[in-house]
Amino acid sequence: MTGSRSGTAGREVLYAAVGPELTWYDVDTDDASLMKRGSVILPANVQNVWPHPSRRSLFVAWSDGGPGVPGTRHGVSAFTIDGASGALSPLGTDVALASRPIHLSGTASGTHILLAHNDPSGVTVIAVRPNGALDREVVQPVPVDVGVFAHQVLVDPSSDSTVFLVTRGIAATTTAAERPGAIKEFRFTNGILTKVGNVAPGGGFGFQARNLDFHPVRPWVYLVLEQQNALQMFEQRADHMLSDTPRFTASLLDAPPASGVTQAAGTIAMHPSGKFLYAVNRASGQVVHDGVRVSAGGSNSVAMFAIDEVTGKPTHIANVPTLGSSVRTLGLDARGRLLVVGNQSALTVRDADGVRTLPASIALFRVGDDGRPIFARKYDVETGAQKNLLWVGFVSLP
Repeated sequence: MTGSRSGTAGREVLYAAVGPELTWYDVDTDDASLMKRGSVILPANVQNVWPHPSRRSLFVAWSDGGPGVPGTRHGVSAFTIDGASGALSPLGTDVALASRPIHLSGTASGTHILLAHNDPSGVTVIAVRPNGALDREVVQPVPVDVGVFAHQVLVDPSSDSTVFLVTRGIAATTTAAERPGAIKEFRFTNGILTKVGNVAPGGGFGFQARNLDFHPVRPWVYLVLEQQNALQMFEQRADHMLSDTPRFTASLLDAPPASGVTQAAGTIAMHPSGKFLYAVNRASGQVVHDGVRVSAGGSNSVAMFAIDEVTGKPTHIANVPTLGSSVRTLGLDARGRLLVVGNQSALTVRDADGVRTLPASIALFRVGDDGRPIFARKYDVETGAQKNLLWVGFVSLP
């Protein structure tokens, strides 16, 4: 998530959410460093954040739920962004939601925000007032096809009239069959969603779609498949709909996972130049060593791809370790010079120095002309039960 794609990039501010606290930092791009400046407390744990295209207000989705925990308090809040400092001040009235929102985005015109919910699968549309405050939920006149496990909802940045809802599906277990994933395609008019397409290669089986992003100038859309640890490129037709099948598929991993390692792909970010793309590898398997549960290994890394400027083909260049685990979000500054990842939670590891804990952290990487992220520094953050680093991202001040 790199903030608004419109307008001229101003000074960068980094926002990071740990539990219900959303903190802002000054960013020294040359030094690749952060300086904490202030924070606000939301009614429950921050889930996702989206800046208004004007970059004068910020929307924050929150919930007391989590994976396997439905929760009882869910909502979205708006804040004004101070143009000089990035400081946040409450704006208008919160809007309550029926269930936990796991993704938040909005239109390029700033007239609406959209939220994806995974349990139960759903999507919410909320109108935005001219001053950047939240208005009210737009009630859909007919039920919306939200698939199985909605994970991300995005408006096509080149057309406010097209919305993509990424539904992950659910992998097979020993007691239940696989439920298919898909990308649901909608026309979007005055806050109303009308389904016009459904992208589900192979009927959606083996298609655990998680996150997508758009090329900045070409009609190419890139999608991460979570359990397949893969990146796919789809072409957009003149009507903004996607091709039925991907044109290219590439692995995010250097090699298949070792036995006992649970490996999954995460979020995705396109470099503003369109020449490079980044996606997250996450390893979560554990083993018991001397009575202590430690990481089973695997790749916690940012997978870097070069994008062919003629065909759009992604070529895997490198996996760069994040120096932590369970990255949920990553982002680039507006000029593509810095990359940030949020290592969501602490990880206990065993290495040559014995058993130790890697804390949750904000990790910063410089990005050179070749697109390769080079580690600069990281800032450890304190997390705990139901209090993780769920979101980080840059916003350019107006």
